[in-house]
Amino acid sequence: MASTRQSNDGTKLKSVKSLTESPELTSIPPSYTFTNNPHDEIVTDPDDDDPIPIIDYSLLVNGTPHQRAKTIHHLGKACEQWGFFMLINHTLSNSMVDKMMDQVFAFFSLKEEEKEKYGGKDVMEPIRYGTSFNASLDKVLFWRDFLKIVVHPEFHSPDKPVGFRDASAEYCRGTWKVGRELLKGISESLGLEGSYIEKRMKLDSGLQMMAANLYPPCPQPELAMGIPPHSDHGLLNFLIQNGVSGLQVFHNGKWINVTSTPNCLLVLVSDHLEVMSNGKYKSVLHRAVVSNKATRMSLAIVIAPSFDTVVEPAKELLENHGNPPAYVGMKHKDYMQLQRSNELYGKSVLDKVKI
Repeated sequence: MASTRQSNDGTKLKSVKSLTESPELTSIPPSYTFTNNPHDEIVTDPDDDDPIPIIDYSLLVNGTPHQRAKTIHHLGKACEQWGFFMLINHTLSNSMVDKMMDQVFAFFSLKEEEKEKYGGKDVMEPIRYGTSFNASLDKVLFWRDFLKIVVHPEFHSPDKPVGFRDASAEYCRGTWKVGRELLKGISESLGLEGSYIEKRMKLDSGLQMMAANLYPPCPQPELAMGIPPHSDHGLLNFLIQNGVSGLQVFHNGKWINVTSTPNCLLVLVSDHLEVMSNGKYKSVLHRAVVSNKATRMSLAIVIAPSFDTVVEPAKELLENHGNPPAYVGMKHKDYMQLQRSNELYGKSVLDKVKI
């Protein structure tokens, strides 16, 4: 099978990796050029007076009652004010993380025809390899290749590289455990029972998805985007990077550079947590910029409700605070289909369920 897909004008699309391996590539193809480029907007590093929140996972799970209560308070503030935080002292070992990133790199290094066997178009496909976001819809293409795998409630893995299955199984078990503990703390920060989100979102059959992204060096990074501003479906998204920065989050009207920090999980609040909290906790707008110097890789783990869960504002939050619901309920799988059938930009999908 050829290493191509259909674009919206019917032409064949190569992966970005194969594009960059062409010795003739000195400028990006016109289909990747953003006319109103986000690089032109105000971008800054974190402010000393308003630093990116840091949450100590060890205090959440093993701290004294006072330490845990304080951590839950900080967790709630981070979700409310940033929709984003850095998680330190978690239980994922450096060797586990390194092994997983090595396997991701090995997958993207496979021959195109080996990757193309996973080139499914349906958002519900358990393993999908592709380029851009939705190449059949995107008016401008994004400078990234991706691999998306459903790993819970049923575990899937590509056949190659040979170590991928074992590394991803271990990594996904570890992140699933961390995610459930964080969601307990987030439930409590909202004044709900610790098990509320786990039960209401049916996490026993919840969706866990792994999304690996490859951003090869770009000859004209000022004209291209890896991923445009968007928020994610699901409850939480854990992100690790390969030491090359490129993630930016939107906070207080500005784009903030997020430095790739060793031994740290970047945690993003996602759309379904915003809906469930009735807008108290905000999903974070984020994007990926590209570089002409180095290949950037990121690995995201989405922790999400089960496909058949209708996600709506928690009735307890409405009743206890006298608030009207700000969002309509929608099944998770319908939300994913809605996201897939729209262009990826801003909170355009979340806006469709706002009242």
